[in-house]
Amino acid sequence: MNAPHVPKVAGIEPSLPAPAHTADPLAPEAPADTPTDTSSDAAPGTASTSPDAAHGVVPPDVSPVDQLVAVQDRLAGWISDLSTLHDLTEHLARTRTLEDALHEMLRAGAYLVGAQRGLVVLEPADGQGPDTTIGLGLRRSDIGHIETIPRSALSYARILDGLPEPGADDTHGNADAAAGADARTEIAEPDIPGEKRLDPRLREVAARLGYAASYAVPLTAGPIGGIGAAVWLYDEPAEPTERQRHLIGLYRAHGAEHLALLVELHRSREAAATLREELLPSRLPRIPGVRLAVAHSAGPRGGGDWYDALPLPDGALGLAVGSVTGSGPSAVAAMGRLRASLRAYAVMEGEDPVAVLSDLELLLRLTEPARSATALFAFTEPPPGAPGGLPAPSMPAGPDDPFPRKLVLAGAGHCPPLILGDLRTEFVETSLSAPLGMLACWEAPSVEVSPAPGETLLLYSDGLLHRTGEPMDRAFARLHSAAAGVPKAARHDPEAIIDHILRTVLPQGLDDPTSEEDVVLLAAHFDE
Repeated sequence: MNAPHVPKVAGIEPSLPAPAHTADPLAPEAPADTPTDTSSDAAPGTASTSPDAAHGVVPPDVSPVDQLVAVQDRLAGWISDLSTLHDLTEHLARTRTLEDALHEMLRAGAYLVGAQRGLVVLEPADGQGPDTTIGLGLRRSDIGHIETIPRSALSYARILDGLPEPGADDTHGNADAAAGADARTEIAEPDIPGEKRLDPRLREVAARLGYAASYAVPLTAGPIGGIGAAVWLYDEPAEPTERQRHLIGLYRAHGAEHLALLVELHRSREAAATLREELLPSRLPRIPGVRLAVAHSAGPRGGGDWYDALPLPDGALGLAVGSVTGSGPSAVAAMGRLRASLRAYAVMEGEDPVAVLSDLELLLRLTEPARSATALFAFTEPPPGAPGGLPAPSMPAGPDDPFPRKLVLAGAGHCPPLILGDLRTEFVETSLSAPLGMLACWEAPSVEVSPAPGETLLLYSDGLLHRTGEPMDRAFARLHSAAAGVPKAARHDPEAIIDHILRTVLPQGLDDPTSEEDVVLLAAHFDE
């Protein structure tokens, strides 16, 4: 009875050596002078009853049943390896950020090659970034020590630069100097302290950090080509077995493709964020008697929420928040156009917020009829008697409010602002109105409020409410409660007010990668 052929398992080639834990105990080691024949009909790596089997003559006392058990044991080893690869690649595929994917690749690679520490260097070959270095079991200072080694002596750097390994020749197992960079698939340094050809600085740093061997591989995928390189470090002289090299090769082939997708996604997000930030105010203006602060965060796809604070003629101030429907680059571009238009209308007729929003609605309807937007614009002049303001009246307006600051605002489908002070925390009652672009002609009455000295006006986007995950009525109540709970010592600092409200309303943090909602929170504190 002949032993059956070992079938191929997806991703695991039977022609490679069996894992050490499934080595065939029935195949004795062939004597040095025993010829081998790889043309046997038996599958590579299986026991054979042929006298010219690859591992020598099988003893006659080994029964066919024992041979079958050995084959099954070896097949179980291959299936075990395949299951391990499946689990590791599944964990990698679940990562959603580039940093998480790099950490997972390092961890899984260390497990596959039997290393304790390592680092991955991201240097996309197209030069468009991002460039970063992440370590496993290494502190930032340890990575800093490694980076002091001459680049030509670093194994991962030689892979990135396509350089041959020092002393490599046509017979070297880790590199082929004659073939150049295309043949570079790995660099193993199994005994760093004992290998005199290595750079002295490399041996010095290895001794300081306590590693004695390294194994580096490239990360290549997709249209980018080379993405970077990973290197794992051993505490004792060692190098991966042939089986381990095969497994890490399969894993990194999948992992590099996943990394390439995340690199492209990271670049897209960075480009959208840069564009969005350039379309928003680079800094808030300084207005006498008013202190401003803002918090802004966009969803991962980039949304159309925006804000503005602009100084107007005669010492006046305009405040605006808004949101354009949609997400992605088109929404960001529309947001930029809308904000720029509002600034122009505010300079010309800012004292009438209704006229500003009416003009904005007409422009939106004519130029982008398929898009709608919400907006809120507030206009305030300096208080009477202040520099740039109206002359102070001869008689005070009242015992509690001698020189009131008047603030006029209008909203188009936007959330009502919130007034916060020592004596009150309340929403400004704005009239209900449709968003811009929803009706043939938009118009709504303006509202006039008088913030007292020491009070703060809060303007925000509905994304702040949506990120709570609660119905809108509860989200409004939560925002009101957070504003009312601002400590008294912090009520005269707009940045402290924003920090407290965000911590209370969004305990998961402002930059929540799981949320698609933009957030804008603009605070204007009136000192006088």
